Amino acid sequence: MCPIIEYSDAIHRAQVMALWQVAFGYEDAHNAPDLVIDKKLAMDDGLFFVAMAEGAVAGTIMAGYDGHRGWLYSVAVHPAQRKQGLGGALVRHAENALIRRGCLKINLQIRGGNERVAAFYESLGFVIEPRVSMGKRIGQNIQAALPPW
Repeated sequence: MCPIIEYSDAIHRAQVMALWQVAFGYEDAHNAPDLVIDKKLAMDDGLFFVAMAEGAVAGTIMAGYDGHRGWLYSVAVHPAQRKQGLGGALVRHAENALIRRGCLKINLQIRGGNERVAAFYESLGFVIEPRVSMGKRIGQNIQAALPPW
């Protein structure tokens, strides 16, 4: 299995950005890989992990913790590494990091209609909960964080 280690900006940034482009095809400004990475690194919480295969980033996961609930984000596996258990290993790694911090519940969000991804998380013990997910983008912070191209 691929080793899972903490993200290092100097080593992993370009590879993570390339993987996320393949896995997610980001289009929204608030999900721009540079912005997401910079915002996560500013938290300095040690909850950003990469899986390595032959010296290259093969997968990613980010977690967040507010002292009560944990969240999983940006779970991505390179297409050449899929169906080998790496996604599950990444989720378990992040879960264990949250559990060590005292986390009581772990949440994640997926886009509606994505049955394949829902089935993946269900196989790891997650259940679909009767919740309405709401969000509010803070445009001024998104614009302030974007590079001036």
